[in-house]
Amino acid sequence: MAVLFDPFQIRGITLKNRVCVSPMSQYCAQNGYANDWHFAHLSRFALGGCGAVFTEATAVTPAGRRTHGDLGLWEDDQIEALGRIANFIKQQGAVAGIQLAHAGRKASERRPWHGETPVNDEDIGQRNEHPWVAMGPTGEPYGASWPAPKEMGQDDIYSVIEDFGAAAARADAAGFEAIEVYAGHGFLLHQFYSPLCNSRDDCWGGDFAGRIKLSLEVASSIRRHWPQDKALFFRISATDWIDGGWDLDDSVRLAKALKEVGVDVIDCSSGGIGGPHPVPRFPVGPAFQAELAEKVRRDAAIATMSVGFIWDAEVANSVIESGKADLVAIARELLSNPNWTLHAAAELAVDNDYSMWRPAFGWWLNKRERIMKKLGLRDNRS
Repeated sequence: MAVLFDPFQIRGITLKNRVCVSPMSQYCAQNGYANDWHFAHLSRFALGGCGAVFTEATAVTPAGRRTHGDLGLWEDDQIEALGRIANFIKQQGAVAGIQLAHAGRKASERRPWHGETPVNDEDIGQRNEHPWVAMGPTGEPYGASWPAPKEMGQDDIYSVIEDFGAAAARADAAGFEAIEVYAGHGFLLHQFYSPLCNSRDDCWGGDFAGRIKLSLEVASSIRRHWPQDKALFFRISATDWIDGGWDLDDSVRLAKALKEVGVDVIDCSSGGIGGPHPVPRFPVGPAFQAELAEKVRRDAAIATMSVGFIWDAEVANSVIESGKADLVAIARELLSNPNWTLHAAAELAVDNDYSMWRPAFGWWLNKRERIMKKLGLRDNRS
């Protein structure tokens, strides 16, 4: 039974299937503004049959960008280009989603193909791209070769909370139907809730309640600016994979608290906290994080999304069928094959005649299939 292609409703929106495009940073924005690259990159996934398409990490403030090439939604003029993308995604029958982010101490980084290290003199000389001061819960740097971030004061924290809310209002104006908060992989909110990074002794640190306070305040701020009939996802690192760090039981407690303030789906990834800690060992394998999503789903009684090492249609379907998650998020496999979802429908015997493809594509492909079978060149569709 191909439950991967069952619809899924969240508040007032309905995904036509359970396949979501995971945010994939392109590092191609100019001053935070989306351009034709982002339109082409995201539109092909909507044409390829995905149920929801999320933008890459979109910074809520300039200082919250990871790199100079990150998308942004910190000013109203950035709405128009993103709105064009959201509108096209919806025209193709997919839900238009946006991931809102703040990189915290991980900010002011070079693009991956420039070294994935802090912005340096080469960036200034070759690209006129200058470093900026990152912020974090403490002055501890993200890595050994990274500059110390500014320890955030009360005003900095309250500003970030408002920045997320203001970005949510802009996302609504742009026509997006779902927001995902990026609170994993060593970004700002993960920095606050992980005990490996947050050693503050004020109300934003210390015990569990203090460390998750920023996540709850951000979610609440978004809900104040985000329509009640639109969906709110929250991506977390469900475990740091390091002794003494954030663990899966912590994630269940956080998920329960987030549900109370209006979060609908927990997107369960893991790892990435950084800092002076041993490199975590992941039990990597197909859908290896699905068990994390399963525990959060069961114990917190909230919808979850599983992400990571999902490229096989049968595996994706089994994640949903077994009740480990309600949705699957796919990234790099979609870069390799933007039509993965439609091919998965054929593999799972949901679509045998290209009827799920957009008519401008499916008509031609179905005609070719009929001709090839008539000529005896192919018995089965490939």
